[in-house]
Amino acid sequence: MSRARVAVLKIVSKQLSVTAAAAEYGLSRRHLHRLLARYRDGGIEAVEARSRAPRSSPHRTPAKVRDRIVELRQELTGQGSDAGPVTIGWHLEREGLAAPSTSTIRRILHDAGLVIPEPRKRPRSSWIRFEAAQPNETWQSDFTHWRLADGSDVEILNWLDDHARFLLSCTAHAPVTGEIVVAVFLAATEEHGVPASTLTDNGRVFTARFGGGRNAFEYVLPLLGVRQKNGAPGHPQTQGKIERFHQTLKRWLRKQPTAATLAELQAQLERFRHHYNEQRPHRANDRHTPGHAYRATPKALPAGPRAAGHFRIRYDHVDQQGRVSIRRAGRMHHLAIGATHRGRRILALLDDTTATVVDLETGEIIATNDIQPNRSYWRNTQKAPGRWPGAPNS
Repeated sequence: MSRARVAVLKIVSKQLSVTAAAAEYGLSRRHLHRLLARYRDGGIEAVEARSRAPRSSPHRTPAKVRDRIVELRQELTGQGSDAGPVTIGWHLEREGLAAPSTSTIRRILHDAGLVIPEPRKRPRSSWIRFEAAQPNETWQSDFTHWRLADGSDVEILNWLDDHARFLLSCTAHAPVTGEIVVAVFLAATEEHGVPASTLTDNGRVFTARFGGGRNAFEYVLPLLGVRQKNGAPGHPQTQGKIERFHQTLKRWLRKQPTAATLAELQAQLERFRHHYNEQRPHRANDRHTPGHAYRATPKALPAGPRAAGHFRIRYDHVDQQGRVSIRRAGRMHHLAIGATHRGRRILALLDDTTATVVDLETGEIIATNDIQPNRSYWRNTQKAPGRWPGAPNS
């Protein structure tokens, strides 16, 4: 029994005066008189402390909005999409509903039992973040593994704009090779322009600097005036955006029917790319979609000089006659390389006017052939071996 109830009973039973009860139970005389008035109006139960909570709140989230928050959480989770408070608020606004604060949405999700507690993470204040100031200032790239319905392993190569988180390219391969990296990169530049720089890990498809020499990607970038950046070995946090993106991609793929072929998987990736770029707000973009953020700011341009025209690549070996054969516009052409280079592994880069042949072991330009569409045999017009831009000095 509470002190207030005992004090009131003592007073009404004439055992104590108001002054004596106040002194004995540590209550003020004014408060005791209020309690006695309640007792006379509502009996002893009215003496107990009353809640100070308002009987109604004009700012309370409407039931319609609360129900829609729960529905959106379940719908988005079922689709494999992001279903956090920021994303839910964005969808509410698009539906014409007044979105409460993210903290209110989070409380509603907690109350509905839709939040799974996670282990404590590093505080955001400890993060060291960087972000490109413009679209096309830096493209991040990496590939991740996935399995088809028969259990066969395939790889998904992604290119992501560092500034806008815009998914530039998302393609499936079995597996990703250095030649594929160059081909997909060049296709992305045709669609979105040439970036000022790239950022990748140290995988062999991106760099051969730890194995000696250069790979095709490292030959092509200087040609386009693109600066190549690689993260520190064993430190994937440098490419944190693309690493985090892979989690989003795989969460979405797990909610789709498992693809039986590469073609089916590629169709799924195209749908995901549109959804990710145009229908999903990104927290880093102030709740705008990556597509909106990518188009809202002028694009950065390569800092270095760029050769003009379009490019095609070809890997081959110099044959015993010192030649390399290349099909162009439906016609076979033969490049004169020189018998001294027979058997060498080469990379041929063709633009609109010239075929340049690079020795993959040394990085030397061993032949430069003028493209003559009406002739089958192209002679080497280079007087002496040169160096490809950015090729190793040794």
